[in-house]
Amino acid sequence: MNLTLHHDWIDAQRSADLERAWELSDRSLREHCESGAIKHTGERHFQRIWRGEDLSDKRVLVRCYHGLGDTIQFIRFARPLHQIAREVLVWAQPDLVALLRKVDGIDQVFPLHDGTPDFDYDVDIEVMELAHALRVSRELVSSTVPYFPRDVSGQRKPASAQSSISIGLLWEVGNWDRRRCVPPQMLRSLHAVPGVRLFSLQQGPGRAMAARIPADDIAVPDLETLATTILSLDLVLTVDTMVAHLAGALGAPVWTMLHADCDWRWPTTGRRSIWYPTMKLFHQQTGGDWTKVVEDIADELRRRIGNVQNVSCI
Repeated sequence: MNLTLHHDWIDAQRSADLERAWELSDRSLREHCESGAIKHTGERHFQRIWRGEDLSDKRVLVRCYHGLGDTIQFIRFARPLHQIAREVLVWAQPDLVALLRKVDGIDQVFPLHDGTPDFDYDVDIEVMELAHALRVSRELVSSTVPYFPRDVSGQRKPASAQSSISIGLLWEVGNWDRRRCVPPQMLRSLHAVPGVRLFSLQQGPGRAMAARIPADDIAVPDLETLATTILSLDLVLTVDTMVAHLAGALGAPVWTMLHADCDWRWPTTGRRSIWYPTMKLFHQQTGGDWTKVVEDIADELRRRIGNVQNVSCI
């Protein structure tokens, strides 16, 4: 996709003008096919798999070549894909296999590995190409939620938060875009909000910082267990990472903190996203400065605690 086309596509996505986005994607697809690019070559993250092939009545292989959050966001389209395909096969990151096997519209899930698939299929597509291939509308995007199973067992609120609003925190991300990270000490002010109990969902090197907030550490590596944990909380407060997508896909209340030049999938202003109806967005106004974001979140929590008796309405 040339640079101008790419910027136009981002603008269309951010404004949720999906019809325009798919027109631009059509142009990009034509350019890509005319360039003679060979399928399944180069780094996975940059591969264009779908070449416009008809998916109707086909055994379709959905390749999940991007991040966990990308797979979670776009696997919602397995159900509409299944309405036209004969069979939907998903080749996904091993960490997600157990959850994906419970998603409606998926016939079989196989753990992704290096090399080629060791099963048969008629046509393949990358999971993030599904929206374009199916030419999804805004209404379809929003109406798919929740699409991850909510019937997991053990959805019990943490014992230490029985009389409080329980909030799961995540402030650290991987190395893909470190601008998304929020210094954990900035979240200390949330601990002072009356009626709030903070819990850490943080994995990786940042996990040890939970005590400085302070937040009780309830982080788990297994994504099925994490889904159960998210559903046991009243709210998830997270930076732009996989947990935001998982909470949104579950239809759980989630507030997402975004840096000033946020990713294309989020609007640059406003609180709402078409992707996740239960998500609220909090944008940085100045690059690198999270102060106002955290202040807005604390104010919003105080208002909600003061006005809402049923904490599940957060």
